[in-house]
Amino acid sequence: MKRLPSVKQLQYLLALHEHQHFGRAAEACYIGQSTLSAAIANLEETMHAQLLERDHKTFIFTPLGEDVVRQARYIVEQCEELTEFAKCQGKPMAGPFRLGCIPTIAPFVLSEVMAMCRQQYPELQLLLREDTSDNSLHALAEGRLDMVLLALPYETGAFHTEVLAKDGFKLVLHKDWLDRGFNQDISQWPDESIFLLEREHCLTNHAVKACELEDSRKVNPFFATSLHTLTQMVNNKLGVTFMPQMAINSGLLDGTELVAQAPGNAAAYRDIGVAWRPTSTKARSYRLMADLIAQVLANKCR
Repeated sequence: MKRLPSVKQLQYLLALHEHQHFGRAAEACYIGQSTLSAAIANLEETMHAQLLERDHKTFIFTPLGEDVVRQARYIVEQCEELTEFAKCQGKPMAGPFRLGCIPTIAPFVLSEVMAMCRQQYPELQLLLREDTSDNSLHALAEGRLDMVLLALPYETGAFHTEVLAKDGFKLVLHKDWLDRGFNQDISQWPDESIFLLEREHCLTNHAVKACELEDSRKVNPFFATSLHTLTQMVNNKLGVTFMPQMAINSGLLDGTELVAQAPGNAAAYRDIGVAWRPTSTKARSYRLMADLIAQVLANKCR
């Protein structure tokens, strides 16, 4: 019988690639450093290939080693999914389901998604992670997430994506500012009068494009870290902003003196969608979860 790498060896290889240090990788795997080193050497012997270039106490992955890491990640992921599949007796929407979501969506939909999951799929263990689009997609690529709920368009590479709803943008301003000319073309607005989120939030790029904000002088150089902070800034008459309908429908403006109105571009919106790995064996679960999230979005984005 042909000698093949073990899943354990591949897991050790992935840990070493993640930590880039034998000691830290061994600690993460709960084994000794010598055990890890021997396992990697045995893996190279089995594959008849050099995966690492070693120089005393340092090392780098060879180009082939990087390719093997990518394949190993896929193999380990498939083995983990096979184990869960058997544990749940092949039933969809059972066992752990790791859902990632961006911060400008998570506070407004995840509680209802969790409630519907508990009601419709009691055997599902929904695990949530809120993070930026880049970090969430990176976790998805490494198999640490099953699905990501995010705003589109966004560069998602080879992932399968589906748009579930359109989330319109509204101009939000203090009621005392209704006569300050913000009903005119955006080019006529005062410089630095528009507050937005920090650049790492994709909502900012979507709002800029959707609302045809081409003159950067209109944007205030101070950026907020969250929609709640943005709300307080506008409520204190520091400027105006654009907010997604989802957040407004969820009561973000409740208790404030803010009003929301259509921006100059009535078609301003962002798409809300999901992304998952097309190579995964959980396609049935992904489809059911996408349908459930679409039901929640239908009420939030109306």
